[in-house]
Amino acid sequence: MITIKNERELNYMRDAGRVVAQTFVEIKDMVKPGVTTKELDLKAEDFIISKGAKPAFKGYGGFPATLCTSVNEQVVHGIPGLRKLENGDIISIDCGAVINGFVGDSAITLPVGEISQQAWDLLKVTEQSLYAGIAQAVEGNRLTDVSHAIQQWVEKHNMSVVRDYVGHGIGSKIHEDPQIPNFGPPGRGPRLKKGMTLAIEPMVNLGTFEVRTLPDNWTVVTLDGKLSAHFEHTIAITDDTPEILTKI
Repeated sequence: MITIKNERELNYMRDAGRVVAQTFVEIKDMVKPGVTTKELDLKAEDFIISKGAKPAFKGYGGFPATLCTSVNEQVVHGIPGLRKLENGDIISIDCGAVINGFVGDSAITLPVGEISQQAWDLLKVTEQSLYAGIAQAVEGNRLTDVSHAIQQWVEKHNMSVVRDYVGHGIGSKIHEDPQIPNFGPPGRGPRLKKGMTLAIEPMVNLGTFEVRTLPDNWTVVTLDGKLSAHFEHTIAITDDTPEILTKI
């Protein structure tokens, strides 16, 4: 069931989204060669708690950390640990926070040191595809208008959209209805209405869209070992343009 948020609930989600956005500001400068993904995670957890919020991911389905940190060919759900970032890596960081029982959820992919032009192109196209999707998240459109805009942008640049993982509704739970694929024909699915809140999150690969899950049962990687990027915002449908709740 798709839930429509009232103004009080939207304010809670704005608060949670602001904490997520501020967390990225706190950890961005730490993303350098030699830093471990665990160090990023500890910094994020301390900051979220200092703001009176709770990490949304830690303990969710048994996930052991505050951040998902996915490096290079890792698509999503990478577990922070002792891995040291290296010059030329890219790292996708997914973060969620809860305030007053409502969730903010966002992801970014960052360069580590000097990265290749191909990696820069992947980051740029993935982030642009997110905003192409957000632009379609207006009252009266259909859900897959968002999906189609993302896929069109990505494939126009000869990259591929992950199909096994999708965006989602969000509110008092991290994952609510509806699911939001990043691919498919336009004009299908529920009609978008004011008060709906969505986490739109394209995951884009340089090679095949196919993925597999590592033996830790969390970390998802590209099947061909090529790079993957991930960008996400939590947004609200309004009377006018979509409101991004996870942006300062």
